[in-house]
Amino acid sequence: MTVIAVIDYDMGNLHSACKGLEKAGATPHITDDANELERADAVILPGVGAFDPAMQHLRSRDLVQPIRDVIASGKPFLGICLGLQLLFEGSEEGREPGIGAIKGVNRHFRPEPGITIPHMGWNQLEFTQPNCPLWQHLPANPWVYFVHSYYADPADPSIKAATITHGSQSVTAAIARDNLMAAQFHPEKSSTAGLQILSNFVSQVRSAVLV
Repeated sequence: MTVIAVIDYDMGNLHSACKGLEKAGATPHITDDANELERADAVILPGVGAFDPAMQHLRSRDLVQPIRDVIASGKPFLGICLGLQLLFEGSEEGREPGIGAIKGVNRHFRPEPGITIPHMGWNQLEFTQPNCPLWQHLPANPWVYFVHSYYADPADPSIKAATITHGSQSVTAAIARDNLMAAQFHPEKSSTAGLQILSNFVSQVRSAVLV
């Protein structure tokens, strides 16, 4: 049984994420207990909402250092939507420091004619790490679902696993570095492609457990 801890800090659509994981064959366990994060086979940080309240909720539960420890341990870790942005050092959306597992900040889309902010709806991924484990068995440029006004701008662009184009702007859609992966889009809302991405993550978790 593959147990994946889903972090509960009152800022995530936990039901949708857990249903997606169950369809992918994993057993999701919703928790805000650092000890349970340590015991789980993998950890997911979902998120919907604003950067500062999210970081305040994480700090009120004393979860920031445990999240850093999980990532440093080599355990598979997946951030989803706001859960990607929180991994960075900060955001133009607010003033709170982020988790800081990744150097860089989150930036607001530049207004320009013909684009909507927030960026909401379906868009096609452009893979920048074609061999990323999350992309296995996917077609080229799959469609996935986004809802966001800010995007991650990593100091090291090589960690970008996929980008999207919104208007004239090419921005980060996903990142991957060793055991740490995160998606700006919602795989749990992205139909067949999203379920495949979650299945790929579950497969990676199982492989890590067997090692």
